[in-house]
Amino acid sequence: MRLRFDSATTVVGRALVGGSPLRVMRLSEAGLRRVEEWRSGAEVGSGTKLAKKLIAAGMAHPEFVAARWKPRDVTAVIPVRDHSEQLAGLLPWLAELAGTVVVDDGSREPVPGAAHRHPVSRGPAAARNTGWRAVKTEFVAFLDADIRPEPGWLDALLPHFEDPDVAAVAPRVRSAPGTTTLARYERARSSLDLGPAPALVRPGARVSYLPTAALVVRTSALRASGGFDENLRFGEDVDLVWRLIAGGGSVRYEPASEVTHTPRANWRAWLRQRFEYGTSAAPLARRHGRKALAPLRVSRWTALAWTGAVAGRPGTGLAVALGTAALLPRKLRRFGVPARNSLMLALRGHLGAGRFLADAVTRTWGPVAIPVLAWSKRGRLVLAAALSRHLLDWARARPAVGPLPWLLARVADDVSYGAGVWRGCLTERSAAALLPDLSDWPTRRPSPLTDTLRATDPMGKPGKR
Repeated sequence: MRLRFDSATTVVGRALVGGSPLRVMRLSEAGLRRVEEWRSGAEVGSGTKLAKKLIAAGMAHPEFVAARWKPRDVTAVIPVRDHSEQLAGLLPWLAELAGTVVVDDGSREPVPGAAHRHPVSRGPAAARNTGWRAVKTEFVAFLDADIRPEPGWLDALLPHFEDPDVAAVAPRVRSAPGTTTLARYERARSSLDLGPAPALVRPGARVSYLPTAALVVRTSALRASGGFDENLRFGEDVDLVWRLIAGGGSVRYEPASEVTHTPRANWRAWLRQRFEYGTSAAPLARRHGRKALAPLRVSRWTALAWTGAVAGRPGTGLAVALGTAALLPRKLRRFGVPARNSLMLALRGHLGAGRFLADAVTRTWGPVAIPVLAWSKRGRLVLAAALSRHLLDWARARPAVGPLPWLLARVADDVSYGAGVWRGCLTERSAAALLPDLSDWPTRRPSPLTDTLRATDPMGKPGKR
């Protein structure tokens, strides 16, 4: 095994800074030498314990030199409802697998060649459960019928299962190129596309879930978990991934493997999809706790700083931000982090939290927050500042969509998802998915930057790393 270090991981003095959430790991002289060797491409060898810590922290990602698992160890499970013409385009790409199990989930016209058929639609969770329970191979590849894998798509996924703790791995899912504004927007901003960087998946991390549009799972892990929760119409994939992790498994995102899918045909269908995804937040919060679904995760100090700025007291907000930033060098001194780097981490944390706040205001809280803010001059300024992040994203990415269509699509994306969250909360009679996570409130020894720097254990005390 070799390690590829995450692009956000840096060496500062005798410490590593990185991971998701961001943390500091102090290294011995021998550990620092070993890290430098691994960064140069050396195999892990005898340093397995340190390597596992780096992988578990999200600071590095494993690359296995050889893998015993092959496509013949995988069976594809494909749920289908009505759109059987898409299935015909997928099956030729799966010829090297051990087999395919097509489940017809109550289509109006029976799907030709389906191994199983539900007389009435029972939902994607039930269809996938029916499929994987008939599988005899070591792994199950869940695929939607509109997925088109790239050649050799399993070559980058199966090596991860050399680690017996890995329960599931997913490729990058990108929207197929198209000529319409919606297709171009989806190509750049699909909710299924989790980005170009590999990640260890877990709640609250940079990549916190995986879609079952394309997901490879160890069959034994499915049996142990009981499979998908058939009571969930949406979010059943998020629920499965989080239960696999809670059961002690490791789940990885591997964008070196890429598949494409067909986006929704029109704006109405697309908005409905975003709304329906949002309705899953409340049921997931009930199952996994509100912190897993919190629309905003910041420390109380950062929250106070930004509250001062938004309330028209920027001096107070700046004083809180600078005051808490000044505390960090003392805390990180024992990790070997120079004071200048500590201050930069602190300020970056406060600034980054502003983006988190803007996301919450215009997305999850948007259906209520946007009308309220629009009533006052100061509120409109706050709203304009929050929406400006979309134009900054456009300027950085330069997608094949103009800035105004991009902005309108981003706003529609956020508000439709947020409306779904509110609808789900009303249905569940719970506001858990709407509540922020002020992650260090209350603790005896609060960290000023738990939204960015997680060098603490769950009780808020300094971690032993």
